[in-house]
Amino acid sequence: MTIELEAKAVLDGIGEVVVGRGRTVRLALAAVLAGGHVLLEDVPGLGKTLIARSLAQALSLDFRRLQCTPDLLPADVTGSFLYDPGTREFEFREGPVFTGLLLADEINRTPPKTQSALLEAMQERQVTVEGRTFALPRPFHVLATSNPVEYEGTYPLPEAQLDRFLVRLDIGYPPVDEEVEVLRRRIARQREDAEVPPVLAAGRLAELQQELEQSTVDDDLLRYCVDLARATRQHPVVEVGASPRGAQGLVLVARALATLDGRGYVLPEDVKECAVAVLAHRLVLKPETWTSGVSGVQVVTELLGRVPGPPSA
Repeated sequence: MTIELEAKAVLDGIGEVVVGRGRTVRLALAAVLAGGHVLLEDVPGLGKTLIARSLAQALSLDFRRLQCTPDLLPADVTGSFLYDPGTREFEFREGPVFTGLLLADEINRTPPKTQSALLEAMQERQVTVEGRTFALPRPFHVLATSNPVEYEGTYPLPEAQLDRFLVRLDIGYPPVDEEVEVLRRRIARQREDAEVPPVLAAGRLAELQQELEQSTVDDDLLRYCVDLARATRQHPVVEVGASPRGAQGLVLVARALATLDGRGYVLPEDVKECAVAVLAHRLVLKPETWTSGVSGVQVVTELLGRVPGPPSA
């Protein structure tokens, strides 16, 4: 079975549980295939946790949920050394970060010291505790959720942490028909939990990610990604634009989207599809723009209409 068919089976499997949300799930899957991490930012009750759990089940990944709270400590994430009276030695007890897909729920509710405990894990796929380094399972992905409407008792993610997320996605309220379908399916299954049967065999995701690394992208598409990233640095309302990591993220996610569509080559449309999700959260806007309502999403959307694409576009 090709990557395209396997990915379609994953999306169909998740679609049996998650009503609508096709764009969000598609981009989340593309980010995972590209080896990255996902930030879901939206109001409570829209299915962010359900999407994370369903994705882990369909991909046959070990899944752990970390509920972020103000009193959460770094050791609660990474694990710690505990004294074993039987052996009279300190043994390392793994934290929830040792899994295939970690759901960091409401990550903006935990203080910066604990948020930073995820930085090494997300970038290096390892954690260091008391001077000793422990490798995380492969593949390892973080899917974090954030509530953008409540600020009491929250800690906004710093730019360095946001930059570790390959994409940031919103969900939005569903149309009436989809919301009715959510209720209909809940009544039909006669229980609260919804399960997605495994679609990929255990270990298959790592193989797909390696296959994806073998694909190439034309130089004109690479230049287009760089032009978009550089344009964010020159925008008049942007104080800090996207770094080269942002341009790299565009290439990686666009390549994954092309693969999901069964193509061995990337089109400008693939870059445009993921540009907002990849770049918007990496922008730091000037303070004077905060009261005007201008957002990173608006900046990237504007640049997509202004930055010329490759000649073939």
